[in-house]
Amino acid sequence: MIPFNIKQLETFLWVAALGSFRKAAIKLNTTQPAISTRIAGLEKALSARLFERLNNNVKLTAKGQQVLPLVQRTLRAAERLQMTASSTATVEGVLRVGVADTIVHTWLSDFLRRFRDDYPLVDVDLTVDISLRLQNELTARHLDMAILMGPVAEHRIENIGIPPFPLTWVCSPKLDFPEGNQIPLAELLRHPIITYARATRPFSELHRKFSSEFDETPRLFPAGSLAASLRMVLDGLGIGALPHDVVCDHVAAGRLRTIDCEWQPSALRFTASFPVDPPNPVAQQAAQLAANVAEAYASARGSPRGASS
Repeated sequence: MIPFNIKQLETFLWVAALGSFRKAAIKLNTTQPAISTRIAGLEKALSARLFERLNNNVKLTAKGQQVLPLVQRTLRAAERLQMTASSTATVEGVLRVGVADTIVHTWLSDFLRRFRDDYPLVDVDLTVDISLRLQNELTARHLDMAILMGPVAEHRIENIGIPPFPLTWVCSPKLDFPEGNQIPLAELLRHPIITYARATRPFSELHRKFSSEFDETPRLFPAGSLAASLRMVLDGLGIGALPHDVVCDHVAAGRLRTIDCEWQPSALRFTASFPVDPPNPVAQQAAQLAANVAEAYASARGSPRGASS
């Protein structure tokens, strides 16, 4: 029997996941000939052809599909053995993490401090973007873990739910809204509505709601930066549909006031998501840590947990 090794199995999983020897070589920081050599050695050891070569891409053969779950289980067992036998303090490498803007303004720093304590030798390569692009980067395996508006509906992505962020209608005290009364939704249309970027769930929900309720086109001001949205609302340029946790300190200080409207947008629901194929135990641990930090943050702040409807 010809032996094979863990590196060959890991290479097999990355080629299967990315569909390309070239992309697997980039991911594993090696050359394409090295990837080809590993796969050829594994195929010889198993006496089976595992990939069909299609121009620049590859796909699993029937035998490759049959072997795939066995390789996944073998590597997970090897990763568990390694994690059990070694301390997280000795783990080295880079973890590519994507986060949505809302997380940056709430508990991201707490998460990064906790992760650094657990994995002092692992560097975090941080990407901040809208959830749609983060999801695309995650499924393309350009990110190891992402905290985004989820869940990600892909069978090879694991999603861990975290506490939601209820949205609150807020405006500058400069705007002339009567206090103490619930305001009809139509009243909000007297001012621009400042919200999340176009390719996001909050923007889509607001656009659908206003378009279905009223004949006039709603004046929605989407912004890709939560800091920019907050600044515009503070300056009295419009009404914001912004996370409670981001605006509550401004409300308490009198810089903003909440608007009691008859309709509230849905809470933002996030997940800490990571690929399970190929397995990455550091990404899995980081996702669980993110969920724990989010729970602690919500409890400490007394943040509302439920979604509005």
